Amino acid sequence: MIEKKQAVQKEEKAVIVGVITKDQTERQVQEFLDELVFLAETAGATTLKRFTQKLAHPDRATFVGKGKLEEIHQYIAGRDVSLVIFDDELTGSQIANIEKVLKVKVIDRSDLILDIFARRARTAQAKVQVELAQYQYILPRLRGMWSHLERQGGGIGSRGPGETEIETDRRIVKDKISLLRKRLAEIDKQSLTQRKERGEFIRVALVGYTNVGKSTIMNMLSKSEVFAENKLFATLDTTTRKVVFEQTPFLLSDTVGFIRKLPHHLVESFKSTLDEVRESDILLHVVDISHPQYEEQIEVVNRTLQELKAFEKPTIMVFNKMDLYEANTFDKWLEEDIKKDILDSLKQNWDVKTNGNTVFIAALERRNVEELRKTIMDKVSQLYKERYPYKTEFFY
Repeated sequence: MIEKKQAVQKEEKAVIVGVITKDQTERQVQEFLDELVFLAETAGATTLKRFTQKLAHPDRATFVGKGKLEEIHQYIAGRDVSLVIFDDELTGSQIANIEKVLKVKVIDRSDLILDIFARRARTAQAKVQVELAQYQYILPRLRGMWSHLERQGGGIGSRGPGETEIETDRRIVKDKISLLRKRLAEIDKQSLTQRKERGEFIRVALVGYTNVGKSTIMNMLSKSEVFAENKLFATLDTTTRKVVFEQTPFLLSDTVGFIRKLPHHLVESFKSTLDEVRESDILLHVVDISHPQYEEQIEVVNRTLQELKAFEKPTIMVFNKMDLYEANTFDKWLEEDIKKDILDSLKQNWDVKTNGNTVFIAALERRNVEELRKTIMDKVSQLYKERYPYKTEFFY
């Protein structure tokens, strides 16, 4: 079971491993590994080295080739490395085979993300969702996983099911999955009732890649204190606040961030949390424009929204962290006119792509906040007039 105290007791030293297949470029894999390093840091681990190998397809027994596995083993020997993280999902037998050679704990990207979710779950709903996802992850890996868990003794990847008791019976795990699904269904019913009781308010939901600044914007717009920090998945539980702009009220929700290679069973488990996205009237798609791969992150979010059947909703693209973008892009000797031309070109480009539904801000500096408020107000007011015309006299 998931325990309340999930913090890493001792900072673990880790190495990470990725495979470059024919479907990926070396640059793409390095970007994935950059993100994996950040995930490991969020979980409390320090990455000492990264290994990559070009393969037509991963090895069925050990994912990487025997030569590369031996290279990793030689690096680990004599160093204080207790963890090896693979960027792709491993089977239970692959984990067992790799651990026999490396003699340290081995986890994959999905296991790492589940570990972070387990530590950051606060509400009963989030805890049940994470626990369900953990059991669904473990079920197909039972043969190799239980002995793997028996040897761990704590730290990253060891939280949740199987920590204190080795369960070899698939039926028991399936029964637990069934029980958790029932509990989640009960919680979902309560959440649905709460949403229905909110009345005829326009609903606005913040969506976006993880760590783009959604919670900071939530705090700024709603003047509330929502947990925000520069780590991945700072927000798991959906937070909803009533916001009033110029006598016009609406509901603003902050949701869990999306990420590349998010485990499918985790998406499935968290679909009920993302009901706020499906039932919203307007989406604020927040983008970290200072990130080198921000356009790829936009595509990841859009694909997830399509999966949730929420992609067609009215959307305002909020390009955040313009202060960092300018710091990363502009040389300090660059003339102001040239800077202005580059920024104007960027904004015009995205205005064309989004039919003018874009705002460029720096949330921490509170730059361009008034334009964001006005853009939201225009959308909210328009929807109120269309859906609840009898309320417009009261609001305006």
